[in-house]
Amino acid sequence: MQSTQKQIFYNTKKPYSTLNSLTDKTKNVWLVCHGMGYLSKYFIQYFKNLNPKENYIIAPQAPSLYYQSGFKHIGASWLTKENTIAETENIISYFDAILAEESIPKNLKLIVFGYSQGVSVATRYIKHRKPECSQLVVHSGGLPKELVAEDFKYLSAKVSLIYGTEDEYLNAERITYETERAHELFGTNLKILPFNGKHVVNVDIINRLV
Repeated sequence: MQSTQKQIFYNTKKPYSTLNSLTDKTKNVWLVCHGMGYLSKYFIQYFKNLNPKENYIIAPQAPSLYYQSGFKHIGASWLTKENTIAETENIISYFDAILAEESIPKNLKLIVFGYSQGVSVATRYIKHRKPECSQLVVHSGGLPKELVAEDFKYLSAKVSLIYGTEDEYLNAERITYETERAHELFGTNLKILPFNGKHVVNVDIINRLV
């Protein structure tokens, strides 16, 4: 007997986290995409040292939850190689819903930030929705292979590529490949920001971005 895989559309509820308040003093709105294994409520704490009056942080949460460390902790994952196109569409719709709910004033600067696995969804969101953002931050994550320079031709934002020189997921060949890809995609908008450290979120660099 032959099995058939089908698709269905349905309504669902998904959480996301925010930090600080959106007021008339807000200057920057951050859309920050966590790495594999995080939950948004914990990942957002990396941004707590930014000026709270000027920076409003929005952290979506990856849709797939799983147990870690012998069922003691829960982590989340964005995408796998299974059904990637459809799952990417779901995530983009989720981001759309978050931004619609938050009603971000158009005069504010939007900063899109991806860390590790979050780089893939952050850059794909920019490709498909082309938001007007002031910065794109690519932190310790690989750029999706299907992206091409034309996807970001419209983008005038400052782009920062951040990675640790001792990152356990990188070697010299991978660093060369990712930096060349970044130059290819973002051209003169790109700034490379390596740091001495492993595969960790660099809070010091985050605090210097604005």
